[in-house]
Amino acid sequence: MRVVIVTESFPPEVNGVAHSVLRTAEHLVRRGHQPLVVTPAPARGAQCPPHTFGAGADAAELPMVRIPSVPLPGYPQVRIALPSRQLTAAMAAHRPDIVHLASPFVLGARGMQVAARLGVPAVAVYQTDLAGYAHAYRAGRGLGEAAAWHRIRAVHRAAARTLAPSTPTAQDLTAHGVPRVQLWPRGVDSVRFHPRHRDEALHRTLAPGGEVLVGYVGRLAPEKRVDLLAATSGLPGVRVVIIGDGPSAPGLKASMPGAVFLGRRTGEELARCFATLDVFVHTGPLETFCQTIQEAMASGVPVIGPAAGGPLDLIAHHRTGLLVPPRDDAAVARAVETLAADAELRAAYGRAGRAEVTARTWEAVGDLLLRHYAEVLAEHHGVAVPPAATPPAPVGSVGSVAPVGPVVVAEELPA
Repeated sequence: MRVVIVTESFPPEVNGVAHSVLRTAEHLVRRGHQPLVVTPAPARGAQCPPHTFGAGADAAELPMVRIPSVPLPGYPQVRIALPSRQLTAAMAAHRPDIVHLASPFVLGARGMQVAARLGVPAVAVYQTDLAGYAHAYRAGRGLGEAAAWHRIRAVHRAAARTLAPSTPTAQDLTAHGVPRVQLWPRGVDSVRFHPRHRDEALHRTLAPGGEVLVGYVGRLAPEKRVDLLAATSGLPGVRVVIIGDGPSAPGLKASMPGAVFLGRRTGEELARCFATLDVFVHTGPLETFCQTIQEAMASGVPVIGPAAGGPLDLIAHHRTGLLVPPRDDAAVARAVETLAADAELRAAYGRAGRAEVTARTWEAVGDLLLRHYAEVLAEHHGVAVPPAATPPAPVGSVGSVAPVGPVVVAEELPA
C-alpha cells in the first residue's frame, strides 16, 4: 500500500503529533507498505537527521518532503507551511492508495484538496483541540473558537473517515457535526518506559531532603496550564519537577521558585526522569489523548490528571491514579497531598497503571490503523472487507465506542 502522510508536525519537533506520525511511518515500513511524509520544514539551522528503519541491507530511509514554513506568531516553536506546489507534486509522484492527514489544519487542509483532485480517499486524524487552543489564547474573544470549529468541520467532513484518539474527543467531534468518526488511540513503548529505569541517585539530587518528587512532562504553553502546579509547589515535603520547554517557561519559573526546571529531555534520559518520579501530574484541560500520562503509567508512576478529554480514557480513578476537576489548582494540590502521604497507595497505583498499558503497543495500534485504511479503501472501491476479530466501533452516540479506561463522572471526583 502506498500512503502519503501529510502532517502539521514531525521530528525534530517534540509533541504528540510528531511522535505518533513517526511511529505510524515506522509501522507502515515494517508491514511492507510505502509511506511518504510531507511536513513543514523546521526553522533554519535545525538539525533534521534522516529516519532510517530496518537494519543492514534491509535498512531504508523514510521518504520525506519538507515544505517551506514560517513560525506561528506568538508561538515560534510551531511552524506553518507556506503555499507551495511541492505538496501537489510530491503527492502525485508518490501515486498513493490512501492519504493520511495528521492533525490537519493548514498543510493538511491543502492535502485534503489534493487528495480529492487525485481521486484518492483521505483519513483525517484528529489530535489537537484547536478550538480549545483558540479559547485558551483568547483569539477574537470567542470568535476564534467558533472559527476553529468551522475549519475543523470543513476539513474533516471531506475525509472518508475521521479518527479520534479518545472517547470524549470522538463524542465532541460528533456533537460538533463531524461525520464518520471512529476511535484510534495511541500506543506506548512499555520497554522504553519502565520502572527499572528509576534512578535513586537522580532522585536524591532532585529531592535532597527526601521530598516526594512530583513531575510534569510536556510543553510549557498557556493551554497546558502548568501554572496550576504553583499551589502544589508550596506543599511541605513535596518537590515539583518540570520537564519541557516553551513560551510559558519564564513566567512559570518566576511563579514557582521552589520547583526544579530540567528543560527538554528525550530518549533514555526522559525515560529515566519518568521512572524516577513519585507522582506524575498533567494539568492541561485540552488533551485529546495525553501520551505523557501513558508514559508515566508504563513507568510505574501513579498519575493525576484533569477529568476532561483524553485523561478520562486513561486514568482509572482510585485504581491507577486520581482525576481532578479541570483548572482547579486546589484540587490538584489535594490529590498530590493524598498520594504524597501514602507510599503504599502510590506503589499500588503505579503497579496497576503499568499493568493497564503494557498491551497498548504501537504494533497493535498500528495494525488497527491498517484496518481503518482497509475499510476506507473497500468503501472507496465498493468492495467488501473481511471482518476483523475486533472491528473499530463507530461513534454515533454516547458510549458507542468502548473506552480504553473507565469514564468517571464529576460526582466521583475529590472535593
